[in-house]
Amino acid sequence: MKNNTVTAPKGFLAAGISCGIKQSGKKDIAILACPTGAKAAGVFTTNKVVSAAVTICKKYIKTGNAEAVIVNSGNANTCTGKLGLKNAQIMCQTAAQLIDAKANQVLVASTGIIGHQLPMEKITTGIILAAAKLSGSPKAGNDFAQAIMTTDTRCKQAFKAVNIDNVKITIAGTAKGAGMIGPNMATTLCFITTDAAITKALLQKALKDAVGDSINKLTVDGHQSTNDTAIILASGLAGNKPITKTAAQYKKFAAALAQLTTDLAKQMALDAEGATKMFAVIVNGAANKNEAAKAARAVADYDLVKCAIHGGDANWGRIICAVGSCGVKLNPKKLTCSIGNITVFKNGRPVKFDPKKVSKIIKKKEHTITINLGSGKFSDFCYGCDLSAGYVRINADYHT
Repeated sequence: MKNNTVTAPKGFLAAGISCGIKQSGKKDIAILACPTGAKAAGVFTTNKVVSAAVTICKKYIKTGNAEAVIVNSGNANTCTGKLGLKNAQIMCQTAAQLIDAKANQVLVASTGIIGHQLPMEKITTGIILAAAKLSGSPKAGNDFAQAIMTTDTRCKQAFKAVNIDNVKITIAGTAKGAGMIGPNMATTLCFITTDAAITKALLQKALKDAVGDSINKLTVDGHQSTNDTAIILASGLAGNKPITKTAAQYKKFAAALAQLTTDLAKQMALDAEGATKMFAVIVNGAANKNEAAKAARAVADYDLVKCAIHGGDANWGRIICAVGSCGVKLNPKKLTCSIGNITVFKNGRPVKFDPKKVSKIIKKKEHTITINLGSGKFSDFCYGCDLSAGYVRINADYHT
């Protein structure tokens, strides 16, 4: 059986079990371990209200090598005060004792309902049981991916292999996230493993850049969580000459990592709450990079655009309205919009097109909206998904 899970790179073990946090009985405790130690890097939510797990993880990730990540789903451990911080530390301490590591060598992440204290008796028992199941098998990797999910309907996993100086390096990752997704960081827990030998500083740079151009470009509903965490662990066991400079070897590694996070971002978009399809918004001709990003996000976040896409409606007017109202500089006489390869609005005026052909494009699993603001030479993009009645049902029924 081919292994495309987080246990695929050399040096990694994983496990995922149910310990009773979720009433459904689904898996809710996960451990990812690297017994030989790994370089660790991470990016976190920019929300000013953060979970206890984020606070502890940001502190521990600075200490050097990490040997494990402990994750729980079903409870966010957010707005839980000093007890919440203590419980996050206990999670690290419990896992550390079981794998013969120091507490600050264990990173922690949580996701789920906000404002509830963790059921620590269940969690402590769960960590013990999960640690006993640690394995490098594909099943263990899949169990880990399942245990980090909340409203997701399926696992999101990706795998890349790249040859650097004739040495095969592997990168694997899994992510959860289906709602409360707005850029910087998009709501997600994301865990990536690699057997590349690379410095901590370059690992951090590669992760930040990769997430910035993939997961951070995804918006489901324009809202961001308190728990967003993306972590990469590098075991260094591939046998490559350590990557210490931003030269060709680093560029190869960074490109592969970016492809992997883009894959995960698209999987998240297609499994977004109530979503049936995803789209990319590309904005060209902006006065600067920030305005290009702002305009792209404005379209991807615009509820009326999202509803039109759900219905397969070629409603270019909603796209133009979103761009025009978001506060970016544009030239109305040069403003142009295409859906797929069909221009629907050019130089400030509608053009004749076949609505059925455009509707067919919109109804595809993925399509692209391209806009030119006519005010400069800068570009950026954003990923979005349609808005359906399913999104409302899921979030109306998701009680605290």
